Amino acid sequence: MVNLLLAVIYLAFISLGLPDSLLGSAWPSMVKSFGVPVSYAGGVAVIIALGTIISALLSDRITLRFGAGKVTVCSVCLTALALLGFSFSTGYWQLCLAAIPYGLGAGGVDAALNNYVALHYTSRHMSWLHCMWGVGASVGPYIMGFALTGGQGWAGGYRIIALLQMALTAVLLLSLPLWKQRRVTAEETHPDGSGESGNPAADGAGAERRTSLSLREIIGIPGASQVFVMMFCYCAIETTAGLWASSYMVMHRGISVEQAATWASMFYIGITVGRALSGFLTMRFNDTTMIRIGCCVMAIGLVVVLLPIDAHVVVLSGLVVLGLGCAPVYPCVIHSTPELFGASRSQAIVGVQMASAYTGSLLMPPVFGMIANGIDIGLFPWYLLGLLALMIVMHEGLQGVKLRHGIGKVVQTHETSPV
Repeated sequence: MVNLLLAVIYLAFISLGLPDSLLGSAWPSMVKSFGVPVSYAGGVAVIIALGTIISALLSDRITLRFGAGKVTVCSVCLTALALLGFSFSTGYWQLCLAAIPYGLGAGGVDAALNNYVALHYTSRHMSWLHCMWGVGASVGPYIMGFALTGGQGWAGGYRIIALLQMALTAVLLLSLPLWKQRRVTAEETHPDGSGESGNPAADGAGAERRTSLSLREIIGIPGASQVFVMMFCYCAIETTAGLWASSYMVMHRGISVEQAATWASMFYIGITVGRALSGFLTMRFNDTTMIRIGCCVMAIGLVVVLLPIDAHVVVLSGLVVLGLGCAPVYPCVIHSTPELFGASRSQAIVGVQMASAYTGSLLMPPVFGMIANGIDIGLFPWYLLGLLALMIVMHEGLQGVKLRHGIGKVVQTHETSPV
């Protein structure tokens, strides 16, 4: 039964990634249908991002009341209905309307699933699950391309993904009994039996808390603010690199548009492959070490991008290395949350982590756009290095907080949520 639930969660992470890259791949066709400027895609993206931030901030209260299983089922169902709404939209305003439940559903399932995995599974599963998200995000555009070339149009692509999400909703609904009274098994603890790299907090007593924490209370927890800034910086780096790498290569390094478009995708391939490899590395290194390794590799990748060498392969190599470095950071930060803050508070912390991540994704790429437009797009790697430096400072500051307050050392009892 334990392995069956894990298989369902893996399937859910693949499904999470499927719709995330649809808007970008479908928008050139959608623009013609709606007769709006190309820039209007940003409006839809902002609505989705705001929805995810709101639902992530509310995740502690909602999950505490209904349990991770029910929240996941309802959130995926909401996302499926929103995607169906996208497919039947005939006007831009309808698209914006459907973007509201899409964002709310995406944020809800993201926060609930990430916290559940952090509580109940080892770090390697967190890395591999986020690798599965990358698989889903990679497959999504291919499904949209299949619909476009098959005469179904962009609406058909959204409809296919919506049907897949509805099928997942049915699977999750049937799996609800598996989520109840979940217990950590010997296979999911650290090989030395300590549970240190698995989940010390998952053995803890989180069941004591029955009321949700306010945002002020969450931010006031020692070490929480450092983690939130880390998540903000990481997602700012990932989304800025994904959005602007191609433009940097064309406008600053003289690479052709066709080559740049292809090579920019190598950054995401680096992340996906890196997370598959990180799962194995977490069997040897704990989350703190994995985050440090990731930051060092990211810095190496950016230094390679900055090298004053005309060979285009140098820039490509730097982007791949940057993606490899990004791979362990996000999943390991989330997975370490129960250990750092206790099982009873992990959902509250993870919810604000997700909101911080979405805020970084929403704000920082446009900020660099203004820098590129007003100063020089050649500042792209320096911008990312600045964000990386801040993330490293916050992470090392967190280690100091751990020593002063003794967090991450007390093993607490296992928390189970109602289903």
